[in-house]
Amino acid sequence: MKKYLRTYGSLLPVFVFFSMLLVPSLSSGQASMESFFEEGNTAYNKGDYNKAIALYEKTLKLGQHSTALYYNLGNAYYRLNNVAESIYYFEKAKRLNPKDSDIQVNSAFARNMTIDAIEFLPESQLAQLKKRLFNSLSFNSWSILTVVLLWVFVGLFLGYLLFNSTQLKRSFFFSSLGVLLLFSGSFLITFSINQQEKNTQFAILFSNQIDIWSEPNQQGELLFTLHEGTKVQLLDDLEEWQKIRISNGSEGWINNASLRALNETIIK
Repeated sequence: MKKYLRTYGSLLPVFVFFSMLLVPSLSSGQASMESFFEEGNTAYNKGDYNKAIALYEKTLKLGQHSTALYYNLGNAYYRLNNVAESIYYFEKAKRLNPKDSDIQVNSAFARNMTIDAIEFLPESQLAQLKKRLFNSLSFNSWSILTVVLLWVFVGLFLGYLLFNSTQLKRSFFFSSLGVLLLFSGSFLITFSINQQEKNTQFAILFSNQIDIWSEPNQQGELLFTLHEGTKVQLLDDLEEWQKIRISNGSEGWINNASLRALNETIIK
């Protein structure tokens, strides 16, 4: 497992500097977030993982949610052999930065602590290609790229309208057409990722052990048993029952399980 931590300062938006000059209260709050994060890193490096977690979670309470913070929380919980929490925060980090190799490696180490060895369903080449394309950038990066391409298209099209030179008009027209095609592709990918995020809900199981049934009642067939740290897809719910699917495609119903959804913000 890769042991080093992520720093916080490199993730701060540039505009924060100007915000601190104009709004003292924002400056104070941002300083507190950075202070808690750095103190957490210091505690982690000293081996005081409980203190590091407490400080990282104070940063969460102040509204800071970043790849570095989730990654460091995953590392700290891993050192305490807390399977579910470690996997949960590594998964949160992967959602923000799916291509990060360090997160992938440490997440795999954390998954190796789970009791359930669940294989993944094989994917078609088309599905693999789509996944690689969608994960080539984060959702935020795709959104930014879409907006940038739109403005570039507007600028090029205005150039086509404003210039009188036939050669320039031709250059602006074909350039704007090319950018429009890129914008359309980027927009479709961004929209698809957004819809996928809304319609596909994943969670980490925090129950030590729980039975999975064929029906939302215990009169059905007991299918299999899962343990803490397993990642599940949430399909449906009926009162205290939830229908889930695991990575090998198996489905079933669980009763009163302790689940923490990956798309929600948890502030302890």
